[in-house]
Amino acid sequence: MPLETLAQALVALGCPPEKSAEMAAQLDKRARQLAEAKGRSYEEALTHLLALMKQGWSAKERGL
Repeated sequence: MPLETLAQALVALGCPPEKSAEMAAQLDKRARQLAEAKGRSYEEALTHLLALMKQGWSAKERGL
């Protein structure tokens, strides 16, 4: 996935726009690491990490 597309997806999930490019690069790197370590596909790892980030931002918005 191109990092620009990933950054846009992060913003749609609640990431601050000014941090989206940096976070996209970090997320891409971590998804590749996770895929290799767990024997998953990159897409599965990325989907998993995006779900975790979405939960985190949702909790932050609720003040948890």
